[in-house]
Amino acid sequence: MEVNLKRYGLYLIRWQLSTPILAGVLMVLSSMSALVATIIANLIGGLIFFWVDRFIFTSRTLEAQWEVRDNIRCVDCGTIARGYRLVKTGSYDRSEDREPEFRCETCSERKSEELRERGVKH
Repeated sequence: MEVNLKRYGLYLIRWQLSTPILAGVLMVLSSMSALVATIIANLIGGLIFFWVDRFIFTSRTLEAQWEVRDNIRCVDCGTIARGYRLVKTGSYDRSEDREPEFRCETCSERKSEELRERGVKH
């Protein structure tokens, strides 16, 4: 399973932010029984954090967009293979490229490392 570290990091931050919010709700509801206060706090948390989690796990802005095609000629080595190209991430955008450059897996990994060194996060 591949993990999107950006999504995972945001989820962990969101999880930590929920603690003081839910603790505050529990303090306000401290006159109730612990079980009832906890149930209400969890319902309030669900109403709030469902939307935050939905954004974290479904937002296209948090992921790099790749295009994959079969039987391409690698622009770097000339091999006929499955081809990869990074289309869009952060400030890098090749979505309007009229002549996209596809690379075989080996050359794509090399190009990805080159882009990382130039500061393109993907």
